[in-house]
Amino acid sequence: MKRALPVLALSIAGLVPLWRYAPSSGTTTTTEVAAPASTPSSSSSSSPSPSSPSSSSSPSSSPSSSSAAASRVVQGSTVNTSKGAVQVEVTFEGDKISSVRMLQQPNHPQTTAAVPKLIQETLQAQSADIDSVSGATITSDGYVTSLQAALDAKG
Repeated sequence: MKRALPVLALSIAGLVPLWRYAPSSGTTTTTEVAAPASTPSSSSSSSPSPSSPSSSSSPSSSPSSSSAAASRVVQGSTVNTSKGAVQVEVTFEGDKISSVRMLQQPNHPQTTAAVPKLIQETLQAQSADIDSVSGATITSDGYVTSLQAALDAKG
């Protein structure tokens, strides 16, 4: 009898998270996630830019107000994962990735938590060679695939 109460209490405590779990509904949301500002590296890379005229003559770019370097926005492909669609939009300042925005992402708590980490790693690595976020592996793989498509489309 001494064991019955702890077993019952622990069983209930173990089942409560299962009852409260809400799987993703398969719907996707379009969410804009602001990338962390990297002003020291942006200002250091923008100071040599005025001396190179080729970086400011991109045909499909909108000029930045703070530098002569042009920014270019490229959308990655839409990747359909088992959690939902994933698509990114990458903004380049010259050859550097200046920001990443999620155009489509699964409506799932783990995805919402993983997106800022994925964007931060992308801005640090300046490539699609980043680690997956634990707990959001499927979304991370879709993010990397869409990011690589955007990088390939930029040329």
